[in-house]
Amino acid sequence: MFQRRPHHRITVSVVIPVKDDAAHLDRCLRSIARQSLAVDEVVVVDNGSVDDSADVARCHGARVVSCAHPGVAAAASAGYDAAHGDVILRLDADCAPGPGWVRTMTEALHEEENVGAVFGGASFHDGPRWLRRPLAGAYLSAYVLVVGAALGHWPLFGSNLAMRAEAWQAVSASVHRTRADTHDDIDLAFHIGERHRIVAVGAEHMTISMRPFADARLFATRVRKGFHTVVMHWPHDFPPIRWDRRLLRRLRRRSVARRARPDHHLAA
Repeated sequence: MFQRRPHHRITVSVVIPVKDDAAHLDRCLRSIARQSLAVDEVVVVDNGSVDDSADVARCHGARVVSCAHPGVAAAASAGYDAAHGDVILRLDADCAPGPGWVRTMTEALHEEENVGAVFGGASFHDGPRWLRRPLAGAYLSAYVLVVGAALGHWPLFGSNLAMRAEAWQAVSASVHRTRADTHDDIDLAFHIGERHRIVAVGAEHMTISMRPFADARLFATRVRKGFHTVVMHWPHDFPPIRWDRRLLRRLRRRSVARRARPDHHLAA
């Protein structure tokens, strides 16, 4: 359970892993600067770029962290480790958040008790205009259905997520950060979802690039990583076993909450 700290101003960090994506990063950082709720820091993780991504980040006032280990899982984890905020928001360099993104994600994280992370959907900001919304909807719906079935709860989507720093600290030693074949969003969801609730928000505050669909090999690699990440958690997290474990945990929490209610003692 998360501790409430009265009169404590919630601080917000944004983490962006990047590799050779300076032009998109520039657009992303400009969008973050226009947020209705200002962030306390932006952490850009340079994962071995040979272009001027790091210089672009510094020009926008971001803190640059270098990650020599290849792969998004390593880069994202390095960013989460380096973040100083109470809330950690994550998006990719090719994302363009709307001005209400930070506020929406931060508020959603604190609306309900025991929520460790939230994720939102997205639409595409490039590619054929007529295809942007339907393709994004189909892509994310399939992702939520397939991965959610394996998890037994909502997944996480690295282009649009927020989590409490406490939730990350609890799982930081468990995630498969050094494996380049890991789908980091799914891996993170396995570990956070084992301890805390994950909830979903809408897609209206985020747009992403359609680039994954332009390269069949790149898209196939993502699918393979996703499948591999699910299977690497077996047999401990084989779906029926994980579902039963989560159900029992939920029933225990409800029983404890019921016994703690004043009317329960009166009825006894």
